[in-house]
Amino acid sequence: MEITAFFKSVIDSDNAPIVICDLEHIIVYMNPVAEERYAKRGGKALVGKSLLDCHNSESNEKIINTVKWFGESKYNNRVFTFHNPKENKDVYIIALRDEKSELIGYYEKHEYRTPEMA
Repeated sequence: MEITAFFKSVIDSDNAPIVICDLEHIIVYMNPVAEERYAKRGGKALVGKSLLDCHNSESNEKIINTVKWFGESKYNNRVFTFHNPKENKDVYIIALRDEKSELIGYYEKHEYRTPEMA
């Protein structure tokens, strides 16, 4: 089996929305949770569109500055953006890098603080 199938499986099995963007801020992939969460904004049809069209100017400035910072060093890979008290989660922007540590994109990571119950 091709290794990309394993990576896709990891992303698709996450219980948080994952929206992956390239360096031009174009959405290249959304996991099923993201498609459902953002259904009112277009869901899967957002793939191929600019993430910047989905945010206000303040958020866009943060995104652009974060991606610029990612590009300054291969060690710049994670930025806390905010805590969402309603969902009790922290939100980060995470750099995506290739095997040479070159920046190739980014995604937003949601980390829920509320433990899951079996």
